[in-house]
Amino acid sequence: METTTPTSSDRLIREGERKIITSISRCTAWRLERLGLFPKRRKLYPHSHAVVWLQSEINEWVASRQPVNLG
Repeated sequence: METTTPTSSDRLIREGERKIITSISRCTAWRLERLGLFPKRRKLYPHSHAVVWLQSEINEWVASRQPVNLG
């Protein structure tokens, strides 16, 4: 999965919100990320354990998995 550069209008989301939006566990997200199939997390601060995701990348990931209704 290709990472994008954050824009000034892009929100940073933490783990709790990421889980609600994607409906996948932390472990599953981590596994998919390692395979390049999920957006990469970003450190919130240098030398910190706090991580965030760009909402636009998470929304893109969710949209790419939604079934398309052509009927």
